[in-house]
Amino acid sequence: MTIHDLSAQSSILNHFIAELRNIDVQKDSMRFRRNVERIGEILGYEMSKHLNYEFEDIKTPLGIAPTQLLSDQLVICSILRAGLPLHNGLLNYFDKAENAFISAFRKYTSEDEFEIEVKYMAAPQIDNKVIILADPMLATGRTIENTFEILKQRGKAKQIHVVAVIGSQQGVDYIANCLPDNTHLWIAAIDAELNDHSYIVPGLGDAGDLAYGIKM
Repeated sequence: MTIHDLSAQSSILNHFIAELRNIDVQKDSMRFRRNVERIGEILGYEMSKHLNYEFEDIKTPLGIAPTQLLSDQLVICSILRAGLPLHNGLLNYFDKAENAFISAFRKYTSEDEFEIEVKYMAAPQIDNKVIILADPMLATGRTIENTFEILKQRGKAKQIHVVAVIGSQQGVDYIANCLPDNTHLWIAAIDAELNDHSYIVPGLGDAGDLAYGIKM
């Protein structure tokens, strides 16, 4: 897997990440969603440099302009519900992409042990398409793994791109071992560790709750 850690570069992206982490800024859920969306746009732009294009002449009012147009068919697959703002950011740039949604959550079997359970999937066929798996928090990596396994029911993708806002080093290492070798990971920040409950430290908390309110 090829890892693209954008935090290694000085850019406005790091400002958006700082606001996501800040407990005072987090009180504004609309700003939290917007920052995740903007990060999705930035990660999507960087990812676009690794997609396939074809040359085409475009007729303008004054002549012909040679240009390059995206030739890959994309499918953006997001994990409900936390993935929705990230999905919107990607869709802002890849407006012709098809869309898939998967509901995955932690089902605890004990105080600290859990399984990733998938309850719902709406997805098109993915044969020979480029799949973008969008999940803002890459903690253990098991959600991405399970999502990819479920998507295999819809065919064989040409290439896999994982887009995440913050991940743990453990989660990054995990998906590197379970996803195809030609997978690309686009991530805005990688944190060193997980706590005893498998939450990213320092992370930012529960992205779904911060974006949409506390769930029961």
